[in-house]
Parts: sequence; C-alpha cells; structure tokens
Amino acid sequence: MTDYTVVDEAAHWADWLVRREHRGPGDTVEAARQRAARKYKLPERLLWALRYRKPKRIWADLYVKLQEAVESEIARQERALEHDIAITRARQLTPSGSAAVAQAEAFLASPHQPEARAASDRAA
Repeated sequence: MTDYTVVDEAAHWADWLVRREHRGPGDTVEAARQRAARKYKLPERLLWALRYRKPKRIWADLYVKLQEAVESEIARQERALEHDIAITRARQLTPSGSAAVAQAEAFLASPHQPEARAASDRAA
C-alpha cells in the first residue's frame, strides 16, 4: 500500500490544471504551466516544483489556492456542459442523443467532489 500524501495530491492537482491549459500540438508544457499560473494566480515555481522536484512539504496557503483553482476549473467545465446540454436539448434528438443528454445530466447531478471528478478524469 502506498502513502498518498498532501504533496502528492497537490502535484496531481497541479498536473491536472496544466493539462487543462495545454492547447495541443505545437504548445509546450512550459507555456501551459505559465498560463495556468497566471490564470489562477499561482506561483509558477510551485507548479514547476510539483511536476519535476516534489517538495517534502507544501505550505497550507498554496495547497488551498491549488484546491480553489481546481474547484474553479471544475465549475467552469460544469457550466460549459450545462450550456452544451441546453443547446443539444433545443435540437431534435435521436434516441442515442437523448441518452447522451440524460447521461450528461446525471453526471451534473452527482455529488460535487473535485477529487472524485479529477480521479474519473485520470481514469479516462
């Protein structure tokens, strides 16, 4: 059994935020990390350290800022999904389209736990 520490959790969150900011082919991880740091007002050196040289400890204020950034990104994605559901509902749906809308609505109705959402994202 491995020990999953607060630093490991923070590193996972930092990596998740950088992956969300990455724009695809031609973009670099460094540029995505800098954009994520600016967007969420996080120290870029923190994101770098959590990726390349994990510290033994993390300051509580930085941990909380990372957690708030993840929650903010999840909320943004949920709003985008709600918007997509509304647009899709306005169109005539096939049975498979109706099933997809129902599945998306069920996902939004599930408990709001950033850790669970990030874990499901990791599995995908």
